[in-house]
Amino acid sequence: MKNRIPKLPLKWIWTSMVVVVFIVGAATIERWLPATQNWVTRTITLFRDGGSDGHGEDAHGADDPHAGHDHAAHAGHNEATSLELSAQARRNVGLTDDQIRPIKLETFRKSITVPALIVEQPGRTRVQIATPMTGVIMHVHALEGEAVKPGSLLFQIRLTHEDLVQAQTEFLRTLGELDVEEREIKRLTDVTRSGAVAGKVLLEREYAKDKLSALLNAQRESLRLHGLSEEQVDQIANKRRLLRELQIFAPSVDGHTENELKLTESPIHPVSFTQDGVLATEAREKHTGPLILQDLKVHKGQAVQSGETLGILTDYDELFVEGLAFEQDIASLRRASEQGWKVDAIFQQPGAGVKVLEGLEIAYLANHVETNSRTLNFYVRLPNEVVKDNHAVINRYVEWKYIPGQRLQLRVPIEEWQDQIVLPVEALAREGAEYFVFQQNGDHFDRVPVHVKYKDQFSAVIASDGSLFPGDVVARVGAHQLQMALKNKSGGGVDPHAGHNH
Repeated sequence: MKNRIPKLPLKWIWTSMVVVVFIVGAATIERWLPATQNWVTRTITLFRDGGSDGHGEDAHGADDPHAGHDHAAHAGHNEATSLELSAQARRNVGLTDDQIRPIKLETFRKSITVPALIVEQPGRTRVQIATPMTGVIMHVHALEGEAVKPGSLLFQIRLTHEDLVQAQTEFLRTLGELDVEEREIKRLTDVTRSGAVAGKVLLEREYAKDKLSALLNAQRESLRLHGLSEEQVDQIANKRRLLRELQIFAPSVDGHTENELKLTESPIHPVSFTQDGVLATEAREKHTGPLILQDLKVHKGQAVQSGETLGILTDYDELFVEGLAFEQDIASLRRASEQGWKVDAIFQQPGAGVKVLEGLEIAYLANHVETNSRTLNFYVRLPNEVVKDNHAVINRYVEWKYIPGQRLQLRVPIEEWQDQIVLPVEALAREGAEYFVFQQNGDHFDRVPVHVKYKDQFSAVIASDGSLFPGDVVARVGAHQLQMALKNKSGGGVDPHAGHNH
């Protein structure tokens, strides 16, 4: 009797085959799964684009201007979210070449905005001109509001100071007596050699000369205490004439020398000198504007006392912006100052919109909080410039771009984010909870929904979640107008191109 092999039920055979196929498929999943996914994606895309087989021409034809775009992501030009603009419409919206640029990653600084005021720099902006001696104003060479250079002649004063007149007189008398003694010593020296006069007489004359020299030095110092410079005292000694009139010149803001007071008899050089003898005007004109005679306090014929103010000069070449921050912002401000982050000044100009001056430097933070307002003052350097220079026949008047008292806002960075997609707020359109940007796609602009991580009144940070990539070209202005045009288009509004032959 032959051995017979038992037959397995058919259902067990199919079960075994399924198990084997499952095991083989699991072992080779890395080989067949990507290809299968690509096939599925291509199949779905073909059905969505109108049935093209992917190898021939698509539904748009061979001359599709959008060929090469990722239609899997944008699904071609969806008429509901795509907008075509004429050249005139682009100009109306403000979409110039510089406003349609590729996106690039950049550093964004989160900031706070605080009120501010332009103020003078204490100790530098104002220069007070005072007379060192009592006298009468003989002439005023500048008008109030006039622009003058350092070294320009401002006032001529006829001196009436009795003590100064007496001190000069005694100084000249001592000079005369000293000259007499020197001549007598010279005569006695020759006579003493011949033996006609004893040497004791010559020695007494030399002692008298030494006393006169010591007295002359004391009187010289007394004249300097009255306000005369060393050059003025030397000129009195050389010319043997009393100082009757004083000329006062505009000083240099960055330096002060005694040459700003000159004798009438001395040559007039309309410059002031530095301590090294270099013309201060030539050095200052390279980096500063003119001085303004802001406040003229005297007039011709007026008697003035020693130390009285004649006028005030102002130098607006560099000012301060005084920011007012709240007490809770102190830590953020100190961090910005330590990091050297630049501050932006925001000017509200009626009829001209907002103007932003970027890249200003924080000078310092105040070391106390105002008791009443609970604010911390901090100061930002503000370089200034002349916007109008009116050279009249005789007088010169200038207008500065920034002046003390102007109100503005300061944008202070408090946190730094690296590698962010940053767009102007004008590049965003909002509808309900959605934000959109308009990406250029050939001759169309496609509306792309985005997630806004942070937004202030000037900039917005877009999340890098795949909606936008570096290199994508977007409209940086006019997003709201584009959104309205898109809504009018979808709502069946009047066709702006109706009647035109395209």
